[in-house]
Order: sequence, then C-alpha cells, then structure tokens
Amino acid sequence: MSSTGTIRGMNKGYPVQKLEVPKRPAGRKGTLVKKVKLVREVVRDVVGLMPYEKRILDVIKTGGSGAEKKVYKFAKRRLGTHRRALKKREEIKEYYSKLRARQAAH
Repeated sequence: MSSTGTIRGMNKGYPVQKLEVPKRPAGRKGTLVKKVKLVREVVRDVVGLMPYEKRILDVIKTGGSGAEKKVYKFAKRRLGTHRRALKKREEIKEYYSKLRARQAAH
C-alpha cells in the first residue's frame, strides 16, 4: 500500500478465481489428420510437383554454394511468408531424398 491508500503491483484489484474454460473445437484447426495426410500423399504421387516446386527441386539438385538461400528466397517470393518458405524448402528436400532413395533401391 502506498501513502495514498491504493494498492499497486501484482496483487491489485479484487481477488477472483479464474474460470476453467473448456477447449474449443477451433483449437484443433490445422492439425494434420491421417486421412488428410494420405489424400495429400496420393495427390502428390498422381499429379507430381507444381512448376515452381520443380524449379526449387532443380536448384536443390544442382546444389552449389548458397543453394539453400537461393531456394529460400525463391520460395519466399512465391509463397509470401518466411515460415511458409522454410516449410516448403524442407518439404521439397524431403521429397528429393525419398526420390533418391527410391532410385537407389531399383
């Protein structure tokens, strides 16, 4: 308490107990479900890559110095955000590694 008689700091205000709010269904939004994952895999196998993804794959294949950065910058220009670009780069790298593993098995 200060000299004015008002309480300040962490414990100011009327003491109340917080309510337990149940989780809302919207909290699950964006979570990858098994069925959706399977559908996306089937579509990727049937349709293949989009043209800009093929270009990203080509840059990854050729490699060289700064290939990671080049891929990131290209993906960011196409997709618009930092996080989406990083995710796409990892997705295409994983696709390429699976492709190479499949070719090595044959």
